[in-house]
Amino acid sequence: MKENSRELEEQPNNPLHGVKLADILDYLVDKYGFDELGNQIKINSFVSNPSIKSSLKFLRKTPWAREKVESFYLYSLRDDKRNNTKK
Repeated sequence: MKENSRELEEQPNNPLHGVKLADILDYLVDKYGFDELGNQIKINSFVSNPSIKSSLKFLRKTPWAREKVESFYLYSLRDDKRNNTKK
Protein backbone atom coordinates (compact mmCIF):
# COMPACT_ATOMS: atom_id res chain seq x y z
CA MET A 1 0.00 0.00 0.00
CA LYS A 2 2.87 2.37 0.66
CA GLU A 3 4.10 1.82 -2.90
CA ASN A 4 0.78 2.98 -4.37
CA SER A 5 0.82 6.11 -2.21
CA ARG A 6 4.38 6.81 -3.26
CA GLU A 7 3.52 6.37 -6.93
CA LEU A 8 0.63 8.81 -6.63
CA GLU A 9 2.90 11.34 -4.95
CA GLU A 10 5.45 11.03 -7.76
CA GLN A 11 2.89 11.82 -10.49
CA PRO A 12 0.07 13.83 -8.90
CA ASN A 13 -0.66 15.84 -12.07
CA ASN A 14 -0.37 13.07 -14.63
CA PRO A 15 -3.90 12.32 -15.93
CA LEU A 16 -2.67 9.07 -17.49
CA HIS A 17 -1.17 7.74 -14.27
CA GLY A 18 -2.74 4.37 -13.47
CA VAL A 19 -4.61 4.15 -16.78
CA LYS A 20 -3.70 1.07 -18.81
CA LEU A 21 -3.05 1.36 -22.53
CA ALA A 22 -5.61 -1.42 -23.13
CA ASP A 23 -8.26 0.63 -21.29
CA ILE A 24 -7.41 3.71 -23.34
CA LEU A 25 -7.71 1.77 -26.58
CA ASP A 26 -10.97 0.10 -25.50
CA TYR A 27 -12.46 3.51 -24.67
CA LEU A 28 -11.41 5.02 -28.00
CA VAL A 29 -12.60 2.05 -30.06
CA ASP A 30 -15.95 2.02 -28.23
CA LYS A 31 -16.40 5.73 -28.74
CA TYR A 32 -15.08 6.18 -32.28
CA GLY A 33 -14.54 2.76 -33.86
CA PHE A 34 -11.44 1.80 -35.80
CA ASP A 35 -12.57 3.65 -38.94
CA GLU A 36 -12.72 7.03 -37.21
CA LEU A 37 -9.56 6.30 -35.17
CA GLY A 38 -7.76 5.61 -38.43
CA ASN A 39 -8.97 8.97 -39.76
CA GLN A 40 -7.92 10.84 -36.63
CA ILE A 41 -4.61 9.06 -36.01
CA LYS A 42 -2.71 7.84 -39.06
CA ILE A 43 -1.63 4.45 -37.74
CA ASN A 44 -1.76 1.42 -40.01
CA SER A 45 -2.94 -0.92 -37.24
CA PHE A 46 -6.16 1.16 -37.05
CA VAL A 47 -6.75 0.95 -40.80
CA SER A 48 -5.46 -2.35 -42.14
CA ASN A 49 -7.17 -5.36 -40.52
CA PRO A 50 -7.57 -3.59 -37.16
CA SER A 51 -7.85 -5.38 -33.83
CA ILE A 52 -7.26 -4.46 -30.22
CA LYS A 53 -4.52 -7.08 -29.92
CA SER A 54 -2.51 -5.96 -32.95
CA SER A 55 -2.94 -2.30 -32.06
CA LEU A 56 -1.73 -2.86 -28.49
CA LYS A 57 1.29 -4.77 -29.74
CA PHE A 58 2.20 -1.94 -32.13
CA LEU A 59 1.57 0.85 -29.60
CA ARG A 60 3.70 -0.82 -26.93
CA LYS A 61 6.65 -0.95 -29.35
CA THR A 62 6.18 2.49 -30.91
CA PRO A 63 6.48 5.48 -28.55
CA TRP A 64 5.43 8.14 -31.10
CA ALA A 65 2.22 6.25 -31.91
CA ARG A 66 1.42 5.63 -28.26
CA GLU A 67 1.89 9.34 -27.57
CA LYS A 68 -0.59 10.23 -30.31
CA VAL A 69 -3.16 7.77 -28.94
CA GLU A 70 -2.72 9.05 -25.38
CA SER A 71 -3.06 12.66 -26.56
CA PHE A 72 -6.23 11.83 -28.48
CA TYR A 73 -7.59 10.02 -25.40
CA LEU A 74 -7.00 13.09 -23.23
CA TYR A 75 -8.59 15.31 -25.88
CA SER A 76 -11.59 12.98 -25.97
CA LEU A 77 -12.00 13.07 -22.18
CA ARG A 78 -11.87 16.89 -22.19
CA ASP A 79 -14.40 16.97 -25.03
CA ASP A 80 -16.74 14.63 -23.12
CA LYS A 81 -16.44 16.79 -20.01
CA ARG A 82 -17.16 19.96 -22.01
CA ASN A 83 -20.20 18.40 -23.66
CA ASN A 84 -21.59 17.12 -20.36
CA THR A 85 -21.30 20.51 -18.67
CA LYS A 86 -23.18 22.24 -21.50
CA LYS A 87 -26.30 20.12 -20.96
